[in-house]
This record gives sequence, structure tokens and C-alpha cells, in this order.
Amino acid sequence: MSDNYVKKVVLVGIENSGKTSIALCLKGVKNLGSFSVKPTKELKIDNFKTFDTEFSIWDFPGQELLRNEPIDNFDSRIKNADKIIYVIDIQDNERYEPSIEYLRKFVNLIIKKDLKTEFSIFLHKFDPDIAIDDSLPKTLIKGIHKVIPPNFKILIFKTSIFTTFQKSAI
Repeated sequence: MSDNYVKKVVLVGIENSGKTSIALCLKGVKNLGSFSVKPTKELKIDNFKTFDTEFSIWDFPGQELLRNEPIDNFDSRIKNADKIIYVIDIQDNERYEPSIEYLRKFVNLIIKKDLKTEFSIFLHKFDPDIAIDDSLPKTLIKGIHKVIPPNFKILIFKTSIFTTFQKSAI
């Protein structure tokens, strides 16, 4: 990487939400066969350049025993990020509650530290071949809004890695 400014993007969420797949898509990987299905066991940092912009993607593990690492080390891990992406697996409705609880912890710390970083929530795995009950995303959105204060700016997107990464605003 050169001396130019590097955009730091942080991916957080509970395990199996799709953070690593999103990181691969952001790097431009289009071969779904090359996507890892192994759990991320430690922070993975990918540095790359695309369209004359340098990026550093920080992919944090989401297993319960490991997920407090970005919270416990917030000042050194998160504070200087340009963008934070919180990823939720839309297909795993039985795990919405722990995902929303982790989101609450994360948002509370961002507010406490007065961080002004762009914050997005990716409702991930909205794959075209999967039928998702419309009431599930509505339940999830309500849960998200319960833990996000009204003055906290977030962007929420439906995302999928089907063929290539897609994101659409809700």
C-alpha cells in the first residue's frame, strides 16, 4: 500500500452472518467456490486497491467467546474506521435476538465514544432463491430500531452475494 490515505472498513456481527463473504466481495472475488465457510477465529485484515482507492477491510470474528474483542479494544480497533458495517444473517431468525443484543452493545459504545463514523447494517443473505417471510425482516427492523437511538444515523441495506455482491437500500 502506498502513502495515500487508506479507507478502513470494519465488519462486525455475530458468527455465520456472512462478514467474510462480504469482505471477499468487496475485494472483487467473484468465484463463490473460493469463499471460505470456516469460522473466522481472529481478526483478519485485507488491504487492497480498487478504482484508485486503497482499502483496509477489518473482518472481526463473531463467535460468542471472541466477539467482545472489538468492543474491549475499541480505541485501537474501531475508533479510526471510515465505515462500520454490522452484518445480520436474515435467514437465521432464531439468532436475531443475540445479533440485536450485540448491535446494542456496539452502538452504545459508539455513542459513548462520540464516534462519527458512517454506520451501516447489512441484512445479509437476502438471496434470490430463498423465500423469506416478510414478517421476519419487519420483526428484525423493529428490534434494530429499539436499540438505535433516534439521533443515531444508520443506513440499512438488504445484501446478497448471489453471483456478485448486491446491496439495495430499504
